[in-house]
Amino acid sequence: MRIMAIDYGDVRTGVAVSDITKTLIGDTWVITGKKEKEIVESIINEAFTRTVVCIIVGHPKNMDGTIGPRAEKCERFADLIKNQANNVIEVKLWDERMTTMNAHRILNETGTYGKKRKKSIDAVAASLILESYLNSLK
Repeated sequence: MRIMAIDYGDVRTGVAVSDITKTLIGDTWVITGKKEKEIVESIINEAFTRTVVCIIVGHPKNMDGTIGPRAEKCERFADLIKNQANNVIEVKLWDERMTTMNAHRILNETGTYGKKRKKSIDAVAASLILESYLNSLK
């Protein structure tokens, strides 16, 4: 059984899935599109295919811990996933403050720029969300 992490965005949504032992990050990819319903459908299909038991949705709170418009959008998105999965898969929000900034730092350190960076930033952010969640389980 695996855990999936989501970095939900307006145009690209990063996805990362753990290995079966829930200790390492397995696969990462990006879903491109703006239609929430199609993104949710893709996530649910992948979750069932990969035997995911829990989906972690990044919750971008403000630095002071308050909930802004982006965090509210992610809360609604998490609810859509939960409803589409018929509550068979657990869905949790996970504090992801600084995740995208850290993803940019990682890509800077690896010399990833331009189109390649644009295609991978959300998958890296999802990986960081998943890594943070997996570390909390230890």
